[in-house]
Amino acid sequence: MKEKAIEYFMNGNSCAEAVILAAADEGLCDKVLLPCATSFSGGMSSGCVCGALAAAQMVLGYNFGKENTKGNEVVARQKARELVEGFVKRNKVTCCRALTRGLEGMQKKQHCQKMVGDSVELLEQLIKVKV
Repeated sequence: MKEKAIEYFMNGNSCAEAVILAAADEGLCDKVLLPCATSFSGGMSSGCVCGALAAAQMVLGYNFGKENTKGNEVVARQKARELVEGFVKRNKVTCCRALTRGLEGMQKKQHCQKMVGDSVELLEQLIKVKV
């Protein structure tokens, strides 16, 4: 899934869109989330929370959130916390602006591949854990 997400990202999708597309390909969410992901790109276009991390949270919500089809919503917030903790452990912060400070253009795009990959790896781990 990581390679697929990075490929989507490098082929013109935003970080958030790439995470959703790769997750949809794996059956972890419905592609209907794609338009929602667009507004999370680039830290919600303000440099706030990393879009890849935000999209991974959307997929977690899809699988564990209120009224999900699996009936397992009691773990949604726990998994959301674990995702952020794992991301921070790998990258120190969740803020897009801080993660990409001083980077522009292709240099920024190449750097953000790591955030996309990290978000997808953590997402896969959290979804595969049995509850």
